[in-house]
Amino acid sequence: MSKLKKEKYISLTDSFVAYLLEKSSGRLPDEVVNQAKECLVDYIGVTSAGNIALCNQMLGYLENAQKGSVRIIGCDKTADAMSSTFVNAFGTHVLELDDGHRFGMIHLAAPVISAVLTVSQMRNVSWENMVRGIVMGYEAAARSAMAMQPEHKKRGFHTSGTCGTIGAAIGVAITYRYNAEQLKSTIAAACTGAAGLLEIQENGSELKPYNVAHAAISGLNAAYIGRTGLVGPDDILAGNRGFTKTLAKEPNVDELLKKTDYFEIQRIYRKPYAACRHCHSAIEAALTIRKAGIKPEDIKLIVVDTYRLAVNGHDHVDIRGTASAKLSIPYSVASAYILGSCGLEAFDENHVVDKRILELTAKVEVHENPEFTKLCSLKRIAEVHVYDNKDRKISKRIDFAKGDPENPMTREEIREKFFDLMEAAQRGENAKKILEALDNKDIGMLFDLI
Repeated sequence: MSKLKKEKYISLTDSFVAYLLEKSSGRLPDEVVNQAKECLVDYIGVTSAGNIALCNQMLGYLENAQKGSVRIIGCDKTADAMSSTFVNAFGTHVLELDDGHRFGMIHLAAPVISAVLTVSQMRNVSWENMVRGIVMGYEAAARSAMAMQPEHKKRGFHTSGTCGTIGAAIGVAITYRYNAEQLKSTIAAACTGAAGLLEIQENGSELKPYNVAHAAISGLNAAYIGRTGLVGPDDILAGNRGFTKTLAKEPNVDELLKKTDYFEIQRIYRKPYAACRHCHSAIEAALTIRKAGIKPEDIKLIVVDTYRLAVNGHDHVDIRGTASAKLSIPYSVASAYILGSCGLEAFDENHVVDKRILELTAKVEVHENPEFTKLCSLKRIAEVHVYDNKDRKISKRIDFAKGDPENPMTREEIREKFFDLMEAAQRGENAKKILEALDNKDIGMLFDLI
C-alpha cells in the first residue's frame, strides 16, 4: 500500500481520539471552566440529597464493599473506588434532578463526575486536570449520544448507560492526561462494557439509576485498562461489529467529529423540577395555567400535546410509587397544579398516594403532536390544555423549559437549588464552605466537606 493510501485510511476511532486530544489541549475558556464549576455545585447538592434518600437501601450494598478512602457524598462514609463511584452515581440520578443534554438525550453528571471525582481523590490531581476531565467527559458522552440518537433510544437502549460509559472513561483518561494510544484503548474497553436498557424503568421499577451507576464504574474500569497499554481493535466505533453499527440503525458519525466553537458542556440543561426531563415543559405550562385560578376540582380534562419520545413511557396514570411518579407526565402535571410546585415534596411517599393528586392525574391525557415530534430535539415542546366543567379552555405552550440552554437557570437559582438540597441532606452547615472550596480551587478542602 502506498504512503498516500495509508494516510487516507484513518479509522473513526482514531479520528475521535484526535478530536478529543485537540479539543482538550491548551487552556480552557473561562466560561467553560465556570460552567464545569456550576456542574459540580449542582452535582454535589443532588448527590448529597440522593444518597441520604437511599441511605437504608445502600447500606446493604456497602456491606460488600472493601475499605477505602473515596467519599460517599453526603454520608460521612468512605469505601473502595468502585463501590463509592457506583453509590455516588446511583444517588445522583435517583431524585431525577441531575443535569442532562437534550440533543443527545443523556444524563451526564452522574456517570462522568462520579468517576472523575473518584480518581481525583485517589491521586494528586490538580484542579485544572479535574475540570478538564469533567469537560471532556461531557464532550465524549454527548457526542457519542448525538451520533446514535434517536434510533438508539427507539431500540430500547438507555443512552445514559451506554454513552455515559464512554463519557466516564474519557473523563478519567483526560484527567490523567492519557496519550493517543491509551485513549484509544480506553474507548475500546468502554464501548465493550457499555450497557443500559430502558425496560429497567418500567412498572414502577426503582432501578433506573443502575444504568448510570454501572456506566460510572464500567467507564472507570475502562480507563484503568487504557492505562495498561493493551491494544484494542482498530475501530471499535465504526467496525462491522462495533459500537455505532451494533447499537444504532443509522448512526450519524459526523456528530462525533464536527468542529464547533463551543464545548457540549455549554449546551446542557439543569433541572428545577424533580421529574424526568420529558415532563418539564408540561409541568411549566401547568404551573402557568394554574395562575388563571381554575380550581382542581373544577377541571374536567387536561390534554398534553407533546413529542413522541415524551409520550412513550411517560403517559401512564397508574402510579406505582415515587419512581413511577417521576416518569409520569400526568402525575407531574397534576402534582404541579395542586401543589404549585414540583420539587422533591411533590414525589414523596405521602404525595404519591394523595387522593386529590391521583384523581387529577386520571384526568390527564398525553397525545403526540407530529409537528412537535419533528422539532425534537431542537425543542422539547409541550402544549397543555385545561378544560373546566363550564367548557372553558386555557392553553399554554412551552418550547424551552426552565434549565434549557435557551432558558438557563441563573447562578442564583442554581445556588438556591444547591442550598435546598444540602438542607434536605442535613448538611446545610457545609454548603457555604463547599462553595468557598470550589471558588478557591481547593480540592483537598472540597473532598473533606462532601
